[in-house]
Amino acid sequence: MKKPNVVWILTDDQGMGDLGCTGNDMVKTPHIDEFYNRCVRMSNYHVGPTCAPTRSTLVTGHFANSTGVWHTIGGRSLLRKDEWTIATAFDEGGYETGIFGKWHLGDIYPYRACDRGFKKSITLGGGGISQIPDFWGNDYFDDTYWVDGVPQKFKGYCTDVFFEEGIKFIDQNKDKPFFCMITPNAPHGPLNVPRNYNDMYKDDTRVPAHRKRFYGMITNIDDNFGKLINYLEENNLIENTIVIFMTDNGTAGGFNMDKQGNITSGYNAGLRGSKNSEYDGGHRVPFFFRYDALNLNNGIDENNITASVDLMPTLLDFCGVDKGNHTFHGISLKPLLCNGIVTDRAVVTDSQRVPHPIKWRKSAVMRDSWRLVNGTELYDIDADRAQRNDISAEHPEVVEKLRADYDKWWELVSPKFDEEIPISIGEHENYLTIHDVRNAEDKGTYQQAHVREGAIAEGYFEIQVEADGKYEFKLRRWAREVPHKIKEGIDPKHNDIEFAKDCIIESDHRYYLGGVAIDLTHAHISIQGHNETKEIGDDDEYVSFILDLKQGATYLETWFSNKDIEKMGTYFVEVSKI
Repeated sequence: MKKPNVVWILTDDQGMGDLGCTGNDMVKTPHIDEFYNRCVRMSNYHVGPTCAPTRSTLVTGHFANSTGVWHTIGGRSLLRKDEWTIATAFDEGGYETGIFGKWHLGDIYPYRACDRGFKKSITLGGGGISQIPDFWGNDYFDDTYWVDGVPQKFKGYCTDVFFEEGIKFIDQNKDKPFFCMITPNAPHGPLNVPRNYNDMYKDDTRVPAHRKRFYGMITNIDDNFGKLINYLEENNLIENTIVIFMTDNGTAGGFNMDKQGNITSGYNAGLRGSKNSEYDGGHRVPFFFRYDALNLNNGIDENNITASVDLMPTLLDFCGVDKGNHTFHGISLKPLLCNGIVTDRAVVTDSQRVPHPIKWRKSAVMRDSWRLVNGTELYDIDADRAQRNDISAEHPEVVEKLRADYDKWWELVSPKFDEEIPISIGEHENYLTIHDVRNAEDKGTYQQAHVREGAIAEGYFEIQVEADGKYEFKLRRWAREVPHKIKEGIDPKHNDIEFAKDCIIESDHRYYLGGVAIDLTHAHISIQGHNETKEIGDDDEYVSFILDLKQGATYLETWFSNKDIEKMGTYFVEVSKI
């Protein structure tokens, strides 16, 4: 029998309450709702409270903090080179592998999706369209994405493109076993959406303007999901294909609440918290699993605690892919799904988002119906879904047990906290962005809007020089895709991008319009004992430094300055070995 195929849909910033099938009577998701009735619903499924950490656990079977990914920026969204990824595993197991959409575990060699086992990759840059590592001027419509590491322009709305390319990949490989990840950046902000999807909600007075766009993005996902399922059915692929629909963290736009935590508009499936929260609303997400060949398609709920670290071992088990000597922090869920075998365990999630992890920070320990939050608050989720009633004083023995579970987990994930995650130079030309600089004060500069505004940030890159030799460094204020001089701004009346017709663009146009001029006078570089400065000419698009470097680990710092600005970190640095 042919090995099972895998089609895995992972959406961005969509929470438990952002689907019709989970109780939201405002959002329109008929195709996912139908799928909900033909799958196993992991109703107690937990991820990380933010995107890159979740993705690191999903593709490694290891807790995020142990993989080096405990942030979404600052060099801590780069997945350690020694991690064995799910794509590499399936590639080694004889599968065709592809990803279409958001990767967010590194945009530079050797951390790109195309370096980590995906034979076909079409990805945006960073954690979302219009972030600094993304192609300059992308706005969700007619954008440029990286195809196996090379930029290529596409026609259409981002989610449509990612699903269309995913279906093309399946069609090209339907006679072979395939592993296909479709990972739209929607409904992550900025909330840009085709006008017709926004207009589906224009007459619903319960839905404020920003949520009309948010829901419109979700309904667009739903339409594309319906097309995908239709394709699988019409081509007789559905029987032998594992199809997963899930999201990466709690909602970012699904509800508003008052100071007391009461929801004033929107819906959150009765959960407390949203994206980046240690409460269930931050990390308890939809996870729908369908596999017709084993009759896992009958619309039932599985309520035992499961987690993102379980996905990789589960899929390898179902697909018969040899894991060799590799181990996982998660477990295969095949015994649970097929035979009802439950594993007694605790699961921990947290949200660090700091340069170095802090014990107990924004954490949740989960065992059975218990939730220990931040090491002190205790909730019984079955009796108190909204986590309103802290019962720690009534159950000190439970608190003690869960704290012990956390200590074991911390011991498991912490050994590599001080290890660096360097960017390699010398084997490939690399294009560094300030998105990945290390900064002790965590002053995040990651949006193209920050570049346009001239945000002041500084930090250093962790570097591995792969070979002795001469290296050229080109320091840029503006992305290399746009021919702007370092000192000049961008006139919003003569914008550097064009908006697509029939679209609704986030009302905050700072993402896309203009850019301030800054009279920067000097460029600076520091690496391996080289500390050099050059004047910036009026016509310079970049300043070049050529330096002799030795093989080994080091730090790179680059910045601009003038009489008023002591240090303004360089937003873009091209590095090549001569």
